[in-house]
Amino acid sequence: MVDYHAANQSYQYGPSSGSNGAGGGGSMGDYMAQEDDWDRDLLLDPAWEKQQRKTFTAWCNSHLRKAGTQIENIDEDFRDGLKLMLLLEVISGERLPKPERGKMRVHKINNVNKALDFIASKGVKLVSIGAEEIVDGNAKMTLGMIWTIILRFAIQDISVEETSAKEGLLLWCQRKTAPYKNVNVQNFHISWKDGLAFNALIHRHRPELIEYDKLRKDDPVTNLNNAFEVAEKYLDIPKMLDAEDIVNTARPDEKAIMTYVSSFYHAFSGAQKAETAANRICKVLAVNQENEHLMEDYERLASDLLEWIRRTIPWLEDRVPQKTIQEMQQKLEDFRDYRRVHKPPKVQEKCQLEINFNTLQTKLRLSNRPAFMPSEGKMVSDINNGWQHLEQAEKGYEEWLLNEIRRLERLDHLAEKFRQKASIHEAWTDGKEAMLKHRDYETATLSDIKALIRKHEAFESDLAAHQDRVEQIAAIAQELNELDYYDSHNVNTRCQKICDQWDALGSLTHSRREALEKTEKQLETIDQLHLEYAKRAAPFNNWMESAMEDLQDMFIVHTIEEIEGLISAHDQFKSTLPDADREREAILAIHKEAQRIAESNHIKLSGSNPYTTVTPQIINSKWEKVQQLVPKRDHALLEEQSKQQSNEHLRRQFASQANIVGPWIQTKMEEIGRISIEMNGTLEDQLSHLKQYERSIVDYKPNLDLLEQQHQLIQEALIFDNKHTNYTMEHIRVGWEQLLTTIARTINEVENQILTRDAKGISQEQMQEFRASFNHFDKGDAEFNRIMSVVDPNHSGLVTFQAFIDFMSRETTDTDTADQVIASFKVLAGDKNFITAEELRRELPPDQAEYCIARMAPYQGPDAVPGALDYKSFSTALYGESDL
Repeated sequence: MVDYHAANQSYQYGPSSGSNGAGGGGSMGDYMAQEDDWDRDLLLDPAWEKQQRKTFTAWCNSHLRKAGTQIENIDEDFRDGLKLMLLLEVISGERLPKPERGKMRVHKINNVNKALDFIASKGVKLVSIGAEEIVDGNAKMTLGMIWTIILRFAIQDISVEETSAKEGLLLWCQRKTAPYKNVNVQNFHISWKDGLAFNALIHRHRPELIEYDKLRKDDPVTNLNNAFEVAEKYLDIPKMLDAEDIVNTARPDEKAIMTYVSSFYHAFSGAQKAETAANRICKVLAVNQENEHLMEDYERLASDLLEWIRRTIPWLEDRVPQKTIQEMQQKLEDFRDYRRVHKPPKVQEKCQLEINFNTLQTKLRLSNRPAFMPSEGKMVSDINNGWQHLEQAEKGYEEWLLNEIRRLERLDHLAEKFRQKASIHEAWTDGKEAMLKHRDYETATLSDIKALIRKHEAFESDLAAHQDRVEQIAAIAQELNELDYYDSHNVNTRCQKICDQWDALGSLTHSRREALEKTEKQLETIDQLHLEYAKRAAPFNNWMESAMEDLQDMFIVHTIEEIEGLISAHDQFKSTLPDADREREAILAIHKEAQRIAESNHIKLSGSNPYTTVTPQIINSKWEKVQQLVPKRDHALLEEQSKQQSNEHLRRQFASQANIVGPWIQTKMEEIGRISIEMNGTLEDQLSHLKQYERSIVDYKPNLDLLEQQHQLIQEALIFDNKHTNYTMEHIRVGWEQLLTTIARTINEVENQILTRDAKGISQEQMQEFRASFNHFDKGDAEFNRIMSVVDPNHSGLVTFQAFIDFMSRETTDTDTADQVIASFKVLAGDKNFITAEELRRELPPDQAEYCIARMAPYQGPDAVPGALDYKSFSTALYGESDL
């Protein structure tokens, strides 16, 4: 225990307290020796005394409230010793001697002495603290006594990493606040002034109570009050300090801070102890639960494995043989599946079971638990015995399977040999009876019959060769019966069927040979008749086809003479028909004789003569067709004769009108040509005369319309030639259109001459001179070639009088040129090689200025400026000397 007396020689309360020295003894003594200035410096400081009063009072009340009381004034409320004794009972958990209830001073002194004796009994020696000072209300002595109690019961037992008391509490604070910014706990005074250390302690243990990141180091009052309020509200730590007292004091009272911080230690260490205790219990329970789980797993796995062994051994001991090798091979495959699929997991389960058992026993031994004893019959030794029995049964089952399969393989080989030979024979005989019974010879031709006979001879040779295989099949079936083959019944049935079929094939082969030879003789007779029929039917058929072709031939005639020639040829053809009918009857009689022979001998002919494709039905059908076409041809020829008579009338009617209209149009064309050259008088007189002439031409139009109607009738009648006239409707139309176009063009030329005369100021005499020049100018010199290049730029060889007038106007009048326009633009541009849009809009009317701007190309010369336009290329293009 701590020697409080030796450690507190300097803790003198009274006038003589400063003369005592400090001594050391134990950790508590060492700590107390560091507090030798407590009475001289700390208690004499009114600010610190105020802090201690508040802190110690709150600390005492935090314990006294557990007994349902509290103190208001620490100097007065402990004077009778009653609440002091109660405080010591609460914080120690022990009962003190019964207090005296008297009100006299002696009673109070006795109660205080009982309390001081209890403190001394805890190893703390009190020096200069007597009952009288406490009873008299000595504040220094009372505070010193309470601090002694706090040291003993709240701080002394704190231990952190081999440090205790104050150092342990300081180290605990440092460890808990180390991760927090702006917190550096080095003591129990100024390190706590900004309040962040208190908030860090709370946040470290109860982070949901403090929003630490929102705290500011420059706001200590808010920080302190936040920590005090949270501690009081959620941690049941009463408010023992005032934020203002701490902030306004250069060095807060260390004992007050230590007392308050120790409350945090005890509050949080209690929760930590409970958590440690719960973890210990959980750990123990977890170990126990895991062991129980391992025991349950062992019991379950052991039961499942033993049950599987119990079910599997009877299956391995089953020795009932199967009838076929396939069934035995299936048993072998099932056994292999058992080896590959079913047994390996059980081997793994057995191994895992032993591992789990050993692991469980080891864990029980290490945790001081009794060893695990499985249920009866589920020991590892029981499982090993069952497994040994399983493997013995497995070995015997495998040997039996292999021996039985080898036995069945020997028997199955013989049965397979029987099946192979039987299948080969059956495949060979398949369809043979139907082939021999087939009466195909009844519908065969003579060449077919000869081929069938040769084929039958080959079959007879093949039949004899298969006799040896039938005897082998019968011998193998006999051997299987002797070896008691399980499927002997089916083998015997199949063998008997093969033998019966073989006898039937022999009988059918003989019958078919006789039928083939008989049919061959009958077909030879029929073949001769077919040949004769073909020789006579072919030319007769050709005659009928030629006759039908002629009767149906489309004829195109254009004259009466042509149609009369066709009618004469048709009459001559009709005179040959009686002889043709007699030839038809003779040909059909040959066919009927061949049919009679086939029917009387039950021969089914194929329906066609091998020498010809011309059947009696074809002959009769074509003959009937000829009979039908003859009157139709008569009717068609008569209709065409009538049609040609009508067409001739239409030709003569059209020719009569065309021979009048054609010459009239030709005459008018010649008259217009003369008028255009010989016209005299003023242009207005010439124009009036031409229009009057045009009206006379138009008045002739009804004659042309009548001719169009007659031409329409000719077209509907499909008449393409007319020997009565040289004029066609197309010629008439073209001549009429040329006539109208010529008179209209002549009128237009005169109108244009009037316009040119008025626009160019040409006199009537000049116009007549131009006309004379146009009619008579020489075409042989260079000047003529120059004029032609202007008036006929396309070199068509035709020159209109209007083009000639335009040329003569240019030659005889003063007109603008491209050079003159370029010079004009240069004046507007101020003698520059380019002009701008602004200059064009300023000098020209708006629509003409925009016309030039839209068509002028940008100027590309060396003196170009932004927006410069090329007026030279524009002017040249205006006169057609380059592309615009």
